[in-house]
Amino acid sequence: MLTVFGSTAIDTIRTPKKVLKNVLGGAATFAAISASNFIETGLIAVVGNDFPQKYHKILSDYLDLRGFVIREGKTFRYDGKYDDTLSVRKTIKTELNVLADFEPRVPEEFKKSQFVYLANNDPDQNIKVIKEFDKIKFSMCDTIDFWISTKRDSVIKMIKSVDAIVINDEEAKLLTKEFNLIKCAKKMMGWGATYVIIKKGEHGSLMFFDDVIFPSSGFSLEDVVDPTGAGDSFAGAMIGYLASKKSTNLSEIKKAVVYGNVLGSFAVEKYGLDGLLGLKKSDITKRIKMYEKMIRF
Repeated sequence: MLTVFGSTAIDTIRTPKKVLKNVLGGAATFAAISASNFIETGLIAVVGNDFPQKYHKILSDYLDLRGFVIREGKTFRYDGKYDDTLSVRKTIKTELNVLADFEPRVPEEFKKSQFVYLANNDPDQNIKVIKEFDKIKFSMCDTIDFWISTKRDSVIKMIKSVDAIVINDEEAKLLTKEFNLIKCAKKMMGWGATYVIIKKGEHGSLMFFDDVIFPSSGFSLEDVVDPTGAGDSFAGAMIGYLASKKSTNLSEIKKAVVYGNVLGSFAVEKYGLDGLLGLKKSDITKRIKMYEKMIRF
């Protein structure tokens, strides 16, 4: 199985056309539900006793929740606003709440997971969690500007503890203090990452391994309504696909990146998690075939 650790949140998302208040979100939520299209996925996360039962039901429909903890207090909350282009998001408020002092424990049933994804989350918590697994074949992490700004040294230490990092282009520059993405990737590989995947939003991604650079296009869409969780959906699909293949060879990792782009495209077509909920294998297969036609030379 695959284990995903990170944040489950209650979000307020402000887009030019619609404001969503108190919706189910969180990096680990998007990543785990995206990954569940490929393999059984366990979620390790914490919420407060204000977490709605209807959201718990959604999670339980898709995920193994033996690592899901409900504590006294308020659930992690995020409030963000997108500009008119939907390409720039401004954070209005971040309230860690019960996530701030969470001491995660990996259930015994999860410790055999060979694939582990550390979603955008406190890097110190991520470093502790990764040590609890018995025999990891492939691990991956993500981070954002909040943690880079407040715990940069811990983020770098986290990168040393995993096989791959997935990060968006602006945050890669912020973290490495470089302006060229190739230099960003080389610096992160110098810190210990074997693979570096830099997300570029609608423009796809760049995957770096040794002296290999694998560029992949984003799936072109006419209607994008909410980019929230697109990057998390990308990462979840990527490691979910790899876990389903039980492989980490370069050709499978390239395919995994393509699946990441495709699942990210589903996420942005609807508000919140709606783009991922109810997806069928046939929907994914159809879009993969469309993607192949788009990029065929």
